[in-house]
Amino acid sequence: MLLHNRGGTDNHSLNFKLIGTQSNRDATGARMRVCAGGTAQVCEIMAGGSYLSHSDLRAHFGLGQISVADTVEVSWPSGLHQTFRDVAADRFYVIEEGKERLILQRFFPSR
Repeated sequence: MLLHNRGGTDNHSLNFKLIGTQSNRDATGARMRVCAGGTAQVCEIMAGGSYLSHSDLRAHFGLGQISVADTVEVSWPSGLHQTFRDVAADRFYVIEEGKERLILQRFFPSR
């Protein structure tokens, strides 16, 4: 059997990797809130969910037809709050605690 995805590429998403500097490095316990097109989504960074498991430390947000998030808010375990505005979709970002800019995450090909 061959499965073929015919869903198209009309939908958008945002992905974030958080790096703690005052909080723990993996940003465990950080909470993100993304507002786009009148809808708000919340994601908390967690390290694991059950016995012998590990959660993805990145936060993923589906935006549907919206191509720009109005605001991205991060609440760090240290108590620091950061807000980013007009964030373009379909990218992987890195947010470092205390730095006021988004960094595009770079991926390297495996060898």
